Amino acid sequence: MAFTWTKDLETGFAQIDNEHKQLIKAADDLVTACSQGRGRQEIAQAVDFLSNYTKTHFGHEEGLQVKYKYPDYPSHRNWHQGYIREIENVASKIKTEGGTIALVAEVNTKVSQLITHIKTFDKKLAQYLQSAQ
Repeated sequence: MAFTWTKDLETGFAQIDNEHKQLIKAADDLVTACSQGRGRQEIAQAVDFLSNYTKTHFGHEEGLQVKYKYPDYPSHRNWHQGYIREIENVASKIKTEGGTIALVAEVNTKVSQLITHIKTFDKKLAQYLQSAQ
């Protein structure tokens, strides 16, 4: 499954949208590398980037939430923490087992969850941030 940035993912908050674009590209790069049977090294690099960039992006989002006293910060942060654990688990499996069909499916599921999160929770966050500025 290919992942591409689409207009319906835009939150209207430039920093968040730019980082989401990077996450979607990283996810697509990983799925492509796995599905094309590229070497473990390339797959490991792609999964490392996705995992690390997810943490970086979530940190930026949470910093904005704290700065602007976002009322849903605790639940949003909780979702982020759970997602990070899940993506690290998949990353670990990919590094150990390689880009198996089952793990590509698991990555697809995780990215789909992230896209749903963007369309719902992050759009709500962006609206709050825009009104708070």
